[in-house]
Amino acid sequence: MASGKTVVGRALAKRLGFGFLDTGLMYRAVTWAALRGKVSVTDSDALAVLARVVTLREEAGVADPAMRVLVSGEDVTASLRLPEVDAGVSAVSAVPAVRTVLVELQRAFARGNSVVMVGRDIATVVLPNADLKVFITATPEERARRRHVELAQSGSQTSYSAVLADTKRRDRMDSERPVSPLRPAEGALVVQTDRVPVEDVVDRIVAELKKKVPRG
Repeated sequence: MASGKTVVGRALAKRLGFGFLDTGLMYRAVTWAALRGKVSVTDSDALAVLARVVTLREEAGVADPAMRVLVSGEDVTASLRLPEVDAGVSAVSAVPAVRTVLVELQRAFARGNSVVMVGRDIATVVLPNADLKVFITATPEERARRRHVELAQSGSQTSYSAVLADTKRRDRMDSERPVSPLRPAEGALVVQTDRVPVEDVVDRIVAELKKKVPRG
C-alpha cells in the first residue's frame, strides 16, 4: 500500500502507450460488495460469487484513459479507497476462490495486448512470463505518510499513527498469507521510491525495459 506502484504504473503506461490495470481495485471491489451486502470476509463461497460480478471498463476519448471497476454493472470506482475497504481488502485478497476468479480476468485483460499491470502478485502468479518485472517499494513510514495525506484530503480524521499501524498490519498479512504472498519475483527490478520523483522512477523502468526488450 502506497509504495507508489499505481502512480508509477499509470505514468509508465501513458509514456509507453500501453493499457493499464491496477488489479488491487478488483479486490477492493469485492470487498466493497461484501461490506454492502454484509457478507463476512471469511465466507469464501459468497466472496467468490461476488468476484464473478466484477467487471472492467476502459474510458476512451480522454488524454489519460482510466479503468473503471463495476460490480453488477454499477461503477463503484469512487468508493474503493474508503477506510472500511482498506481495513478489509487484505483478508478478501487472501481468499483462494476470489483470487482464482480475478486472476483469470486479469490474464484476459493482458492477453494479446501491451499492458502495464499493477498488483502484489502480478510477476509471481498472474503474468510470470512478463517481459519486465518490477517490485516497487518504500519504507512503512513513508507509505503511511502518503496514505495519511491521501486520507486527510478526502476528509478523514484518521491519525498518522493509526495509518502506520494499519500499514504494518497489512504488510504482515500480505507477506504471511499462504496464497500468493507478497514478495519480489525472481529477477525483478527492485525500485525504492522514498523521496524519488515519479518521472525518475519511470525513466529507470523504461531504461530497463529497453535492455530486456530492445524493440520496446
